Amino acid sequence: LFFGNGLGNLDAVIHTLYAFLGFCCAASFVYIINDLKDVESDRLHPTKRFRPLAANELNRTEAIFTSIIFLFTLSAISCFLLPCRFGWIVGGYIVLNFLYSAFLKHIAVIDVICISLGFVLRIFAGGTAAHIENSPWIIIMTFLIALFLALAKRRDDLLLSDEDHPMRKSLDGYNREFVSSAMVVMASVIIVSYLLYTVSPEVIQKHGTKNFYLTGFWVIAGLLRYMQITFVEEKSGSPTVVLIQDLFLKIVVLFWLVSVYILIY
Repeated sequence: LFFGNGLGNLDAVIHTLYAFLGFCCAASFVYIINDLKDVESDRLHPTKRFRPLAANELNRTEAIFTSIIFLFTLSAISCFLLPCRFGWIVGGYIVLNFLYSAFLKHIAVIDVICISLGFVLRIFAGGTAAHIENSPWIIIMTFLIALFLALAKRRDDLLLSDEDHPMRKSLDGYNREFVSSAMVVMASVIIVSYLLYTVSPEVIQKHGTKNFYLTGFWVIAGLLRYMQITFVEEKSGSPTVVLIQDLFLKIVVLFWLVSVYILIY
């Protein structure tokens, strides 16, 4: 919606909000089912043990009832408020997550690819809801950034496994050197891809400016800071927590958003 110049289209904004609510319900449904399945192992994890089910703040009956409410809400949104294609996409997202939870999360490399594909499906769903055609660039960038963040999370998992905390089986296919190298490769590809995107004829014509490449400064600064947090401070366990707690990253994201908005709108 943001990059598709759709912020001024009220109908597109409303349908995007419906899609956001629908995916929130889908993600919540999946998380509850996964937590029901993994509740015993979560109780042995240093951070997952604080989840409602693992911490006995929510019993199984309440969790199942809540998941059914989320599923019915999602079904209503998909059937009555959004295009049929949205329902197929969100259905694919749920199936992907169930396959991930069942066995794909135990396969190194495949596990982080599945996580990244989940974010790509979110982009497709948003574009479908807003009736905006997704640029190949945004699909590529979403996949690469999600893969970068997933690798950072795996590196944090490796650090915890070194402290004798029980961790996922897929970690047998990783070590710190491999994950660190993969993150460097992903960061390099992200930077090159983003800069190529900003100077592409398609973007220059669509947004009417040749200066979009200037926003690349914030992308590079943000990636370097995240790598510093991962490699130096070793605190990359949760991308959400990192973004909320790190002032530098918040400033970079804010300035990136402002600069993109000025150039596009």
